[in-house]
Amino acid sequence: MIRYPAIDPIAISLGPLDIHWYGVMYAIGFGLAWWLGRRRATRPDSPVAPAQMDDLLLFGAIGVVVGGRMGYALFYSGGDLLTDPLSLLRLWEGGMAFHGGLIGVIVMMAVYAWRHRIAPLALGDFVAPLIPPGLAAGRLGNFINGELWGAPTTLPWGMVYPPLGPEPRHPSQLYELALEGLVLFAVVWIYSRRPRPMGAVTGLFLAGYGLARLAVEFIRLPDAHIGYLWGGWLTMGQLLSVPMIIAGLALLAWAWRRPAVSPSS
Repeated sequence: MIRYPAIDPIAISLGPLDIHWYGVMYAIGFGLAWWLGRRRATRPDSPVAPAQMDDLLLFGAIGVVVGGRMGYALFYSGGDLLTDPLSLLRLWEGGMAFHGGLIGVIVMMAVYAWRHRIAPLALGDFVAPLIPPGLAAGRLGNFINGELWGAPTTLPWGMVYPPLGPEPRHPSQLYELALEGLVLFAVVWIYSRRPRPMGAVTGLFLAGYGLARLAVEFIRLPDAHIGYLWGGWLTMGQLLSVPMIIAGLALLAWAWRRPAVSPSS
């Protein structure tokens, strides 16, 4: 049994300005995506040049923030964004939905691809390996904030979080950090190092994330104000992840039936 270390969610205070760890994690995630993208863009088959990563990151960041906050309002909060629009900017408070952020990124990448005359799936194959490190950073932010805990467990690494009582719990944020972040990054990055059919890397990312999220949700507590959607086990995260798995597998199958090789892979 391990006791939660009670980390202060504020990383740095500069006078009246508080910099929260959650915001720092987002900055780290975007920074890693930019660095990895610059490396990936040096490949001769890359659809973007290294110098384009600044603009591409800006488009992606807008998609993450706007899509993530709006997705949370739509899927989890019951429309709080309508009564408090400025909550869209308060990232340190949490309330980001990955699936909404993914939709936001897809929309912004489609706009970027259209503006620069890049095949959307080629750009998706370029961007997909850059996402998991940011997911890992975000899950670490969830852990620091003391949110998204798992169900009680008797496993030796169960962690006691005092606000939820004396029972050791699955540190589900760390499970997601490992699966959605580290493992998914290794799988997608290594897979994308060799030429693949256009859309295959994107499909692998979608299916891989969906499977990882689906698995962890079985031991992660649902949002208290939503609860389980059906049968005492189905969560909103699982419901939203199933279409990702289906779309990812379908995209992989479609990609491998085509003889053309993605210019981004």
